[in-house]
Amino acid sequence: MLTLASKLKKEDGGKTGRASGASDSTHRVSIRDRLLTKGTCKASFPDEDKLHHFQLAVSPDEGYYQSGRFQFEIDVPEAYNMVPPKVRCLTRIWHPNITENGEICLSLLREHSIDGTGWAPTRTLKDVVWGLNSLFTDLLNFDDPLNIDAAEHHLRDKVRHVVQVIWYKFGTLVNYLQHPRCARSPHNTSLWLSLTYVNTYFVL
Repeated sequence: MLTLASKLKKEDGGKTGRASGASDSTHRVSIRDRLLTKGTCKASFPDEDKLHHFQLAVSPDEGYYQSGRFQFEIDVPEAYNMVPPKVRCLTRIWHPNITENGEICLSLLREHSIDGTGWAPTRTLKDVVWGLNSLFTDLLNFDDPLNIDAAEHHLRDKVRHVVQVIWYKFGTLVNYLQHPRCARSPHNTSLWLSLTYVNTYFVL
């Protein structure tokens, strides 16, 4: 199967530079692929004899879920790429688009979609990785939730919602603030002051 990566590599190999007439969509995809090299996603294979079954660890570097590590299980069926991979979140998380049981609401994983945002044979595993990574940033959606409780919690009380997210990630606020990446965050002081009002949520 000709993947997007191999196609772009083949096209780039036959040119000394990007032609002025190249499509903007291909250019946007190329930029997106480069942004994915920041190190926020890492794939692993629990069983090297089963390359169709692997795990993806997503470590967001911004937003509510910054410094967390969220594990996803991805199973690629024999009918791929006519049908999408099966994806499940293995990490307990407080997220509007992921249930505590690991179910995920991501449009590109829908086998049937009337709005054109679902799965298509032209999509690849790279799109799945991008989509899962974006669930913690651009695609984080409180308006069309799968986990209604998490979405309503955010609408009702954003501070307590953040507290719940941190609790699920680190167990206590102390563990969060002592995390190497969080310790360098300029937002920690204001976050600490905000959480003073809800410190009954923590065992400090």
